[in-house]
Amino acid sequence: MRRTLVAALVSCADCPLKSKARRFLLGLSADELQFLAEYLGCCILESTEAGRCSRAQLARRIAEFQSLRQGRSRLNADQEHKMILLLEFLCLSGLRRFAVRTTARQAS
Repeated sequence: MRRTLVAALVSCADCPLKSKARRFLLGLSADELQFLAEYLGCCILESTEAGRCSRAQLARRIAEFQSLRQGRSRLNADQEHKMILLLEFLCLSGLRRFAVRTTARQAS
């Protein structure tokens, strides 16, 4: 499953950045890869690929995505770590255009 997640996530990266994205992803756990894939899947399903976001806008939307995903529960260190990894992946792979709408509803 890990190999499939890495391949799927690398396929989303901009062409000149695919090898850099692959190296980054190979260092992640299956759980971290699933978090990244869940975020990108949500973006694709919502068709929110409107325009390029700044790093700050992306960070804010990732935090909102995570709070929607977790409900009202307080974020723990593991969840914050995954959000940082997601932000880094989106920026280094040229995927700054992927941002979840802040009004999205997540099914658990």
